[in-house]
Amino acid sequence: MPIPRHITEFLESHKVSFKAAKHPPAYTAQGVAHAQHISGKDVAKVVVVVAGDSKAIAVVPGHHRVNLELLGASMNEKGVRLATEEEFKNDFPDCEVGAMPPFGSLYGLKTWVDEELAEHPHITFNAGTHVDTIEISYADFDRVENPHKGKFVSGR
Repeated sequence: MPIPRHITEFLESHKVSFKAAKHPPAYTAQGVAHAQHISGKDVAKVVVVVAGDSKAIAVVPGHHRVNLELLGASMNEKGVRLATEEEFKNDFPDCEVGAMPPFGSLYGLKTWVDEELAEHPHITFNAGTHVDTIEISYADFDRVENPHKGKFVSGR
Protein backbone atom coordinates (compact mmCIF):
# COMPACT_ATOMS: atom_id res chain seq x y z
CA MET A 1 0.00 0.00 0.00
CA PRO A 2 1.54 3.33 -1.04
CA ILE A 3 1.15 6.66 0.76
CA PRO A 4 -2.48 7.72 0.22
CA ARG A 5 -2.46 10.27 -2.59
CA HIS A 6 -4.73 12.76 -0.83
CA ILE A 7 -2.13 13.15 1.96
CA THR A 8 0.58 14.23 -0.49
CA GLU A 9 -1.93 16.29 -2.50
CA PHE A 10 -2.96 18.07 0.71
CA LEU A 11 0.67 18.96 1.48
CA GLU A 12 1.41 19.99 -2.11
CA SER A 13 -1.72 22.14 -2.32
CA HIS A 14 -0.55 24.02 0.78
CA LYS A 15 2.98 24.42 -0.60
CA VAL A 16 4.48 22.27 2.18
CA SER A 17 7.97 20.97 1.54
CA PHE A 18 8.11 17.35 2.70
CA LYS A 19 10.39 14.36 2.65
CA ALA A 20 8.84 10.90 2.24
CA ALA A 21 10.79 7.84 3.36
CA LYS A 22 10.35 4.07 3.52
CA HIS A 23 11.52 1.87 6.39
CA PRO A 24 11.03 -1.68 7.65
CA PRO A 25 7.56 -2.22 9.16
CA ALA A 26 7.16 -0.39 12.48
CA TYR A 27 4.03 -0.40 14.60
CA THR A 28 4.89 2.05 17.38
CA ALA A 29 6.22 5.60 17.44
CA GLN A 30 9.44 4.38 19.05
CA GLY A 31 9.69 1.68 16.38
CA VAL A 32 9.36 4.35 13.68
CA ALA A 33 12.05 6.42 15.39
CA HIS A 34 14.38 3.43 15.52
CA ALA A 35 13.69 2.49 11.88
CA GLN A 36 14.26 6.09 10.74
CA HIS A 37 17.31 6.63 13.01
CA ILE A 38 15.75 9.68 14.64
CA SER A 39 14.77 10.64 18.17
CA GLY A 40 11.35 9.59 19.41
CA LYS A 41 10.92 13.25 20.34
CA ASP A 42 10.69 14.08 16.64
CA VAL A 43 8.02 11.50 15.83
CA ALA A 44 4.47 12.83 15.91
CA LYS A 45 2.39 10.04 17.45
CA VAL A 46 -1.31 10.10 16.59
CA VAL A 47 -3.80 8.84 19.17
CA VAL A 48 -7.53 8.67 18.50
CA VAL A 49 -9.73 9.63 21.45
CA VAL A 50 -13.42 9.80 22.20
CA ALA A 51 -14.58 13.03 23.82
CA GLY A 52 -18.27 13.23 24.57
CA ASP A 53 -20.03 11.88 21.51
CA SER A 54 -17.29 12.66 19.00
CA LYS A 55 -13.79 11.51 18.13
CA ALA A 56 -10.64 13.59 17.80
CA ILE A 57 -6.94 12.98 17.35
CA ALA A 58 -4.27 13.90 19.84
CA VAL A 59 -0.74 14.37 18.51
CA VAL A 60 2.17 14.00 20.92
CA PRO A 61 5.92 13.43 20.77
CA GLY A 62 6.54 9.74 20.19
CA HIS A 63 8.32 9.20 23.48
CA HIS A 64 5.30 10.35 25.54
CA ARG A 65 1.84 9.08 26.35
CA VAL A 66 -1.38 11.05 26.26
CA ASN A 67 -2.63 11.94 29.73
CA LEU A 68 -6.36 11.64 29.16
CA GLU A 69 -7.28 13.72 32.20
CA LEU A 70 -5.09 16.61 31.04
CA LEU A 71 -6.37 16.25 27.47
CA GLY A 72 -9.94 16.35 28.74
CA ALA A 73 -9.16 19.55 30.65
CA SER A 74 -7.66 21.08 27.49
CA MET A 75 -10.73 20.01 25.49
CA ASN A 76 -13.12 21.10 28.23
CA GLU A 77 -14.55 17.56 28.21
CA LYS A 78 -14.94 14.98 30.97
CA GLY A 79 -14.44 11.28 30.47
CA VAL A 80 -12.09 11.47 27.47
CA ARG A 81 -10.92 7.97 26.59
CA LEU A 82 -8.86 6.16 24.00
CA ALA A 83 -10.88 5.00 21.03
CA THR A 84 -10.71 1.31 20.19
CA GLU A 85 -9.40 0.24 16.79
CA GLU A 86 -12.91 -0.96 15.99
CA GLU A 87 -14.25 2.54 16.70
CA PHE A 88 -11.80 4.41 14.46
CA LYS A 89 -10.68 2.05 11.70
CA ASN A 90 -13.42 3.24 9.32
CA ASP A 91 -12.54 6.91 9.92
CA PHE A 92 -9.25 6.44 8.05
CA PRO A 93 -10.29 4.20 5.13
CA ASP A 94 -7.14 4.80 3.10
CA CYS A 95 -4.75 4.12 6.01
CA GLU A 96 -3.55 1.00 7.72
CA VAL A 97 -4.95 0.84 11.25
CA GLY A 98 -2.58 2.71 13.55
CA ALA A 99 -0.69 4.50 10.75
CA MET A 100 -2.79 7.65 10.49
CA PRO A 101 -1.16 11.02 9.72
CA PRO A 102 -1.62 13.93 12.15
CA PHE A 103 -4.14 15.70 9.93
CA GLY A 104 -7.53 15.19 11.51
CA SER A 105 -8.92 17.79 9.13
CA LEU A 106 -8.46 15.34 6.24
CA TYR A 107 -10.76 12.89 8.01
CA GLY A 108 -13.35 15.19 9.58
CA LEU A 109 -11.79 15.09 13.06
CA LYS A 110 -10.50 17.84 15.33
CA THR A 111 -6.76 17.77 15.93
CA TRP A 112 -5.18 18.49 19.30
CA VAL A 113 -1.41 18.80 19.62
CA ASP A 114 0.70 18.85 22.74
CA GLU A 115 2.70 22.07 22.97
CA GLU A 116 5.94 20.13 23.49
CA LEU A 117 5.87 19.00 19.86
CA ALA A 118 6.24 22.65 18.79
CA GLU A 119 9.71 22.66 20.34
CA HIS A 120 10.96 20.47 17.48
CA PRO A 121 11.79 22.15 14.17
CA HIS A 122 10.70 19.07 12.17
CA ILE A 123 8.28 16.25 12.81
CA THR A 124 8.08 12.81 11.25
CA PHE A 125 4.83 10.87 11.13
CA ASN A 126 3.23 7.76 9.68
CA ALA A 127 1.95 8.42 6.20
CA GLY A 128 -0.93 5.97 6.07
CA THR A 129 1.20 2.81 6.21
CA HIS A 130 3.51 1.09 8.65
CA VAL A 131 6.44 1.46 6.22
CA ASP A 132 6.08 5.06 5.03
CA THR A 133 6.79 8.31 6.84
CA ILE A 134 6.71 11.95 5.96
CA GLU A 135 8.86 14.66 7.52
CA ILE A 136 7.76 18.30 7.51
CA SER A 137 8.57 21.39 9.53
CA TYR A 138 6.48 21.83 12.66
CA ALA A 139 5.72 25.36 11.46
CA ASP A 140 4.16 23.97 8.27
CA PHE A 141 2.14 21.41 10.27
CA ASP A 142 0.82 24.20 12.49
CA ARG A 143 0.04 26.40 9.49
CA VAL A 144 -1.88 23.83 7.45
CA GLU A 145 -3.63 21.93 10.25
CA ASN A 146 -4.15 24.81 12.72
CA PRO A 147 -4.54 22.32 15.59
CA HIS A 148 -5.92 23.05 19.03
CA LYS A 149 -3.04 23.22 21.51
CA GLY A 150 -2.59 22.12 25.09
CA LYS A 151 -0.35 20.37 27.60
CA PHE A 152 -1.47 16.78 27.94
CA VAL A 153 1.43 14.35 27.89
CA SER A 154 2.77 12.10 30.60
CA GLY A 155 6.46 11.36 30.94
CA ARG A 156 7.88 14.86 30.72
